[in-house]
Amino acid sequence: MVFKTKITEMLGIKYPIIGGTMMSITDADFAAAISNADGLGVLASAIYKTNEDFEAAVDRLLSLTSKPVAVNINLFPGLMPADNEAYSEILINKGIKIVETSGHSAPENLCKKWKSAGLIWIHKCVGVRYAVKVAKMGADIVTVVGYENGGATGKLDVATLPLIPSVVDAVNIPVIGGGGVSDARGFLALLALGAEGVIIGTRLLMTREAPIHDNLKNALVKATETETILAMRSIGATHRVWDNVCARRILELEAAQAGLDEIFAAAAGDKARKMYREGDLDVGMISCGQGVGLCKDIPTVKDLFDRIITDAAAIHGRIKPV
Repeated sequence: MVFKTKITEMLGIKYPIIGGTMMSITDADFAAAISNADGLGVLASAIYKTNEDFEAAVDRLLSLTSKPVAVNINLFPGLMPADNEAYSEILINKGIKIVETSGHSAPENLCKKWKSAGLIWIHKCVGVRYAVKVAKMGADIVTVVGYENGGATGKLDVATLPLIPSVVDAVNIPVIGGGGVSDARGFLALLALGAEGVIIGTRLLMTREAPIHDNLKNALVKATETETILAMRSIGATHRVWDNVCARRILELEAAQAGLDEIFAAAAGDKARKMYREGDLDVGMISCGQGVGLCKDIPTVKDLFDRIITDAAAIHGRIKPV
């Protein structure tokens, strides 16, 4: 069984599965692995600090796959400043056809540039009002993720089950849904809620191609659905993360009403990257959704996606009316 949806048709992909963009993780190689597994890989542009490095990453991505790919433009300028005007020019000139934005609403000038260049624009957000706004701005697709998701959760605290159909009912463009999806059951459930595609992040951390240390992959495989916490809520940057020593330290700082600089220093990306490289499980913080409790092995991305689709077809066959 093949799940053909508006998303597979618009993006030219076989499976309606989008790889969640993860800072310092979704590099060119990992994005290519996701696309080569018949989903959509999305390069995290914020990983790259210069135009030259970003351009080289796009070149590498395009050299590693002939299948559709996308680039994420991060709109959290205070956290990860980047020259998004220049990055937009680069991705257009390189022939990238799909751009994803996440964070604050995309500036009008960038939206117009993407539309003029014929790009498909996907915007990722966490609530109905944000989805309605970007639909009016000309977004082709909106991605919404529920409160279970790893990473930024926003301020609304709406779970996936009510969020997806609420957004589907509110906009007239296709919706990609996510938040807690780790297997075929979640995949099929989101399609039943009206989503035309599913975004998966946490589950991809536990794949062979994920560029993080095996110590971390093995620890996450052993984690349960209760082993995530919400950090940085006190400074308006709430993230759901894996419950480790670093994350608990951040909660302690927040409880003590520490300053912004001290909290950001504890959550610094350099510490996370050290954890990814060296496998010290307490030195850094990693975004992680509640669906981690359903992840019990470390397959290739291709094997994971094939399994999700095969199992979803079996579930669909079991529950369809007779």
